[in-house]
Amino acid sequence: MARRGENIYKRKDGRWEARLLVQKGKYKYFYGKSYKEAKIKMRTFQENAKNYRDKQEEQKKSASGLLESWLETQVSNRVKPLTYESYYHCMYKHILPYFQHEPDDRITKETVLGFTKNLTEDTFLADTSRKKILTVLKIALKDILKDDLNRASILEAIKLPKIEMREVEVFSLKEQRCLEAAALGAKDQRALGIVLCLYTGIRLGELCALTWKDIDWENGLMSITKTVSRTKVFNPGRRKTELVVGTPKSRNSMRKIPVPRFLLKLVEQRKLCEENDNTYILTGKDTPLDPRNFQKLYKKLLMEEHLPNHKFHAIRHTFATRGLELGVDIKTLSEILGHSNVSITLNIYTHSLIEQKKAAIEKYNTMYTAVGDLSKFAV
Repeated sequence: MARRGENIYKRKDGRWEARLLVQKGKYKYFYGKSYKEAKIKMRTFQENAKNYRDKQEEQKKSASGLLESWLETQVSNRVKPLTYESYYHCMYKHILPYFQHEPDDRITKETVLGFTKNLTEDTFLADTSRKKILTVLKIALKDILKDDLNRASILEAIKLPKIEMREVEVFSLKEQRCLEAAALGAKDQRALGIVLCLYTGIRLGELCALTWKDIDWENGLMSITKTVSRTKVFNPGRRKTELVVGTPKSRNSMRKIPVPRFLLKLVEQRKLCEENDNTYILTGKDTPLDPRNFQKLYKKLLMEEHLPNHKFHAIRHTFATRGLELGVDIKTLSEILGHSNVSITLNIYTHSLIEQKKAAIEKYNTMYTAVGDLSKFAV
């Protein structure tokens, strides 16, 4: 018979059995040679379970626990794979390690100030990296602390560094002509993609995602609706990275771009494969080209032609710079590039706009000198 208030019985085989209700209708059993042994096993389990629950609750309240939970539950399903990879890197390499090694692993104004100070003093980080990490933390805390009375003061503790806009990499007109000639003369016909980017300003991922149906031959338009990227895979047991076809960088990146007539002729004459609406232009298959493979082709041409070792994105900057030099207005250029607003275009290409400003002021000079001696107009 069990003792009062306890589910501990002596079995027919001589052993003692302790029963513990773990959830409705389900029991966990503990056995011992004596009543005391069975009871100790059950009590030990209960204490361990309580400690585990307490630890879980504490982790939920800790800064590292809250931040990790935010990343896994709120971010993974609402951002693009490439963005998630960036958030994941910032969180696990910089943010979580700091809070996990702090004695006070909580979200307070003091701990957030401490993290910001620690990040500012890290001489191995560039300002752009600091800004990205702090931006991710700020986005996370806005979600986590949405009902917290101290939300405003904690968020104020995060001061984003001001980034000085550096002059972007651009090919000179002479270098551009050399690169165009190398691309058109290359044995690998896919190099035509470089010329396509030089005269439309599309990004590398957008180029690799182009299919034949994206070109409207009749109206001379090219639709940008997709982008290709290689992203990290976070599921265990799968490959480390995978090729993903997704939507472009922002809503404004979904756009139609007028294509110069000469370029349409080149693309039509140099078809890399049998045209099929659903196949990708650079591969002729239903799978896109890996942007890394196209970058290798691009770097090879630069080396062969002894051109500056600019990143592929320099082609996009070159397109924009040439546009400004040719007098294309900034609003039109911004829409062709797919920027979310004109201020982004203005900030990036300030150096190119200087020449336009000089040309504008020169018109005033021409106006003044055309009039001649102004003394005759004096009253």
